[in-house]
Amino acid sequence: MDPRNQFSDNPETQKPQEEEQQHLPILPIASISLALSTILPTHFLNPPKISTLFNKPNKVKIPTQVSSLSNLSLSASSLPPTKSNFKSTISANPLQNTLTLNPLRPSEPSNAAGLRRASIVWFRNDLRVHDNECLNAAHNESMSVLAVYCFDPRDYGKSSSGFDKTGPYRASFLIESVADLRKNLQARGSDLVVRIGKPETVLVELAKAVGAEAVYAHREVSHDEVKGEDKIDAVMKDEGLEVKYFWGSTLYHVDDLPFKLEQMPTNYGGFREKVQGLEVRKTIEALDQLRGLPARGDVEPGEIPSLVDLGLNPSATMGQNGKPAANASLVGGENEALQRLRKFAAECQAQPSKENKDGTTDSIYGANFSCKISPWLAMGCLSPRSMFDELKKSTSRTISAASGKKDGGSGTGLNWLMYELLWRDFFRFITKKYSAAKQNSATPVTACVGAAA
Repeated sequence: MDPRNQFSDNPETQKPQEEEQQHLPILPIASISLALSTILPTHFLNPPKISTLFNKPNKVKIPTQVSSLSNLSLSASSLPPTKSNFKSTISANPLQNTLTLNPLRPSEPSNAAGLRRASIVWFRNDLRVHDNECLNAAHNESMSVLAVYCFDPRDYGKSSSGFDKTGPYRASFLIESVADLRKNLQARGSDLVVRIGKPETVLVELAKAVGAEAVYAHREVSHDEVKGEDKIDAVMKDEGLEVKYFWGSTLYHVDDLPFKLEQMPTNYGGFREKVQGLEVRKTIEALDQLRGLPARGDVEPGEIPSLVDLGLNPSATMGQNGKPAANASLVGGENEALQRLRKFAAECQAQPSKENKDGTTDSIYGANFSCKISPWLAMGCLSPRSMFDELKKSTSRTISAASGKKDGGSGTGLNWLMYELLWRDFFRFITKKYSAAKQNSATPVTACVGAAA
């Protein structure tokens, strides 16, 4: 039959059409709708009411100052509002080529049924996008990700001894590191939400706002940080949210140690002997594109606080001549850390081999015989594993881990640096061993500088 006749008003053509329709198979419309409802959110199938389209969506206000924590309130919208894109003005950096992208809303992936709708990544002392297992895991397991950093007011102010808990130099370095992390996230289609407040309060409110189902974070080792993790676990359990922790602050992964942490030797010599020949895990490459921000909640990114906002005196970082003091010349952030690491590796490679008669060296090369990368390692702007990998790639000399040599790994200047990283691992692991919040007593910790017996 000519298709053009299907729409004819001629009554002679209507009867054949009716006969054809009787032989056409009936499509399972109901089953298709049911299948879609099992994989798609209900608001994709049910159109919103016309009246709600003209209502201005309410915004969830999370306080950005400590003084407003007591007045915390939420207002939820019945319909997930549309969030305007954040503008990104990112300059070129050594991590990747500049991406002129705005934060993207998540699209429906093919395996959406197995992904969380939204997750929160709680940044702590891991202010980087490279070699960040926590960030990558959230990206792979979620349809949308909200990155958060909290300036905890308990970390500032005076201690019981009258000293600053966090001094102005360290605070300035931290502020710069957080700002650099925000730029790197924005360059990958995401953003960083910054708040001043207790994490156990801020994270719960943000999770409710965006409908997050899990919180991803790296574990820490000190007593106060472990107690903070216990508080997070408790409040998230009450809200029915999962907390997933990862390890990323040492050269060797805690799960790869040849002993249980509670059985770790209490002296460095015994620790080094135990980890001889242990392999360093491969680093995790930084993602070129991250999951978009949650569509629900319309959470504002917030401003990064100043020293004054944190209760510190900015003039303390200035010299007598009104210029920044020498200590203030260290710039925080992942980009600065990678630049310094590559510069140090190039200096080591350019230096002639200076060995003693026994084939060992006395120190490492670099500016003033030091890599001076410790501040960035402490803030997590740089991971020990990526430092290890970069030094291997940037030099033609053979690098062996310090734990694999009886002399402590002093065969070259770079081996000496690995030796220092191993000392750092020892102190973090031994701190973790004795910092469990539920542990009431502990035996004295001793560190033997000499080789193991």
